[in-house]
Amino acid sequence: MLDLGAFQLDGLIYATTLLFFIFDPFASVPMFIAMTTGLDEKSLVSSANRAVLVAALLFIIFVLIGQPLLDLFGITAEGFKVAGGLVLLLMALEIIFGLNLIRSGDQNVAWVIIATPILSGPGVITTAIILTAQLGPIIVLIAGSVSLIITWVLMRNARYVVKLVGIQIIDVFSKVVGLFIAAVGIEYIFGGATQWLANHGASLIVAILTIL
Repeated sequence: MLDLGAFQLDGLIYATTLLFFIFDPFASVPMFIAMTTGLDEKSLVSSANRAVLVAALLFIIFVLIGQPLLDLFGITAEGFKVAGGLVLLLMALEIIFGLNLIRSGDQNVAWVIIATPILSGPGVITTAIILTAQLGPIIVLIAGSVSLIITWVLMRNARYVVKLVGIQIIDVFSKVVGLFIAAVGIEYIFGGATQWLANHGASLIVAILTIL
């Protein structure tokens, strides 16, 4: 029998929900439709398949080796958490106000642009590394898989989704999601700063007193 406590069901639900918000397929679907205008149904589905596959590969890479990369460059988890929070705030500003702060404007290859930086951009990379440190790679990989499967279903049926709910509703929902992402970013900043002060506060006070 599956031990839900050992499986960290609450962590899985949290990670899946957060990653779904960060992948934000509801914001990607209108972009995907705009970039694939004129393609037949087969080409559109093929583009959706490639975009999600590339996004999944990038996500897996950063889940598995994200922390070793931090260690290699001497970056603390607290510092990266603060930096990640700032990236999420920028991403939220893009979604809410329609700005172009961290996403590419290149329109050459639809599925490449959708895969990265729209789906697997800095926000996803940051969240993957931080969640892996908190919950472990297995939970995060499962959560990411669920989020990407939902994203893939929505993208390969993009035209039907837009016809069903309307582009205005998708746009409004994306802005609400942007507010959630902003809140998560602020929590990351506060949490990282608090952890850093807890770990280094005493040394900082001693250094200040020494200077004085």
